Amino acid sequence: MPNTPQDLFPVPTPSPSRLSPAYWPGISHESTQVLRASLKENHEKFHVFFSPKGFHNHLAHYLLALWAMGADHDIIKAAYQHDSAHQLPAFESPEAITAEHFRDHLGDEKFYNAYLKFFTEAIQSKGVWAVLEEYIFDQKANFDGSDKAQPEMLNRFLDGLLHPMIHAGYGVEFGLPGTVVEGLASAAVHKASATAILPASLWASKPVSALESLTSRIPSALTLESSVSTSPSKNVHAFTILARILNDHQFEDVEKREDIGIFTKTVEKHSAALNMYVKEWTFDSSHPKEVERKIEELVWANVIIYGIGGWTKGEDFNSDFFYMHLVTSSLFLSSITANLKPASQELLLRGYFVECLAWWIGRGRPAFDIAAFFEADTAYPTPPGPFPAPHAKSLPSPTSPKATTANPWLPIIQSSLVVPDDHLPKLQRALAHYGSLYGTRAPGQPDFAETELPFAEKLDGSLFIRTAGLTNQRLLRVRDDVDVFRFWDRKGFYKL
Repeated sequence: MPNTPQDLFPVPTPSPSRLSPAYWPGISHESTQVLRASLKENHEKFHVFFSPKGFHNHLAHYLLALWAMGADHDIIKAAYQHDSAHQLPAFESPEAITAEHFRDHLGDEKFYNAYLKFFTEAIQSKGVWAVLEEYIFDQKANFDGSDKAQPEMLNRFLDGLLHPMIHAGYGVEFGLPGTVVEGLASAAVHKASATAILPASLWASKPVSALESLTSRIPSALTLESSVSTSPSKNVHAFTILARILNDHQFEDVEKREDIGIFTKTVEKHSAALNMYVKEWTFDSSHPKEVERKIEELVWANVIIYGIGGWTKGEDFNSDFFYMHLVTSSLFLSSITANLKPASQELLLRGYFVECLAWWIGRGRPAFDIAAFFEADTAYPTPPGPFPAPHAKSLPSPTSPKATTANPWLPIIQSSLVVPDDHLPKLQRALAHYGSLYGTRAPGQPDFAETELPFAEKLDGSLFIRTAGLTNQRLLRVRDDVDVFRFWDRKGFYKL
């Protein structure tokens, strides 16, 4: 991304990270033209929120996911028309935003357009990475020590169920400065609702030692004795943090809340515990592969929360709307961290993890029946019939279901491209990529087996296709002989 005036929505380019998804076959000149025109129109015509409650405009996310998975230009055009019908029109802000007055209107959605213009000029002048460092991760962009209200931009970047990060992440992944601008402007008009778990001390804090971990967990340490690392240099895996939270009785019987209050109430009640657990998660900045290793931990943890957490033997899959966002957002960690300073990389990953933990707890903190999940017959999902007749000499045999569904990912992706929902293609794109990236993992690997999560040794690379298949089965089920789209589950996992 050059530091000169530029087209905000050029032809997408590959991600700066090798861990990001490749583009699927199907991309064409026509689909790219429709994509770029739609992104520009969305940028100029619509606000980042489409309701007074702060519901997010997903047009850019939706169209980019479709394009990247090879959707035809007619599908992209129809998706834009479908989603743009309920967007709020853009409007001029009451006044301009300048560097001197940057913080004056943070959290005020009336200034989205002004922040859009501010970040456009900043990125054209300084470039994407310099602007991310200065306005999201730098200490002065968060806590500057003054008596004024603090900007807390990382807090805002991760607010709103991670949507500003997701939005900017699409821009970084696809090389689209205009989409990065939208994500940053979105962050600026979000609230700083997580100060208690993203405090000023985060900019100077270090992970706790094993001894500090032990003493800080009294009196609950009696139930967590086995979870205490005996060496401060030992890697504490994200799975271990999940296990410790599952064993912590203070999180039992979480009260069901209205959607809008889930996160804030959880942070208010459990900030001390959340801070403690995320500090126990180790991050060795001296290790050359640490960022990659920790992103992989977060990916697996979030897919487990959504996929295994949503599965109970003999019951319908609970395709939780909120947990789904933990999976889709994780796709952008590799792109965003690609060119950040090491300190900023750790800030993002720690901040992201603690937000995910808060959402997991706030929705009811379901346990993970890992052993039963991998015993279930879900590793090779097939779409509901009818099927085309296979070739008479099909392999492995014309009577095998694999003769008509040779790769179970293909019908899953195919259906996600045409369902009128702006979340399903994003989720299935993420899961398909993780299936490609981590699908070769066999059960019994020591890095998982040595964590404190029960039965983690049974996890294998089929997690992603199983989760994708369960999602499609839940959302695309057939009722009364009519294909009816089922929207995401919002009932949570509450016991009360």
